[in-house]
Amino acid sequence: MRLWLSIVVAGLLPLVATTSWAEEELNPAAMAKALQQASLPLEKATKVSERDGKPISAKYEIEKGALQLSIYTMKGDRFSEVIINHTSGAVAKDEWITDADDLKAAQAQAAAMAKAKVTLDVAAANAVKGNAGYRAVSVVPSLEGGRPVATVVLLKGEDVKKVTEKLD
Repeated sequence: MRLWLSIVVAGLLPLVATTSWAEEELNPAAMAKALQQASLPLEKATKVSERDGKPISAKYEIEKGALQLSIYTMKGDRFSEVIINHTSGAVAKDEWITDADDLKAAQAQAAAMAKAKVTLDVAAANAVKGNAGYRAVSVVPSLEGGRPVATVVLLKGEDVKKVTEKLD
């Protein structure tokens, strides 16, 4: 009986565990609808967050049924999540990152940005410029073969496209 219960619990764990900030799935239909109310392009939002620290990733997301613009920043050796008002560009909330998975993602993003010569706003703008009609909904840096790159998720209607931009 205990073995059976352990197997069931182990099988269900991935279904109920929350995903980390960088691994959340995008619902294209919901995002396309929600983005209609957002006047602030992602590539400009990273500039807004600079007063709160160095931007290390950014994304639009649906949080509790509402559109939210979230930017991870680094100040010194601390990481925070800055929520930007997607119409006014004002900082709505700024809080330290304490969740273990989110902290791990922020540290990896910071490591990539430490080697980057191109900022996230430029990477996102380049991706948008190279894909007419698309809008950036996330930009997340990483290291590929020791070199910094940014994965930019673009949306045009419900069509999702991921592009990689070099950061060095």
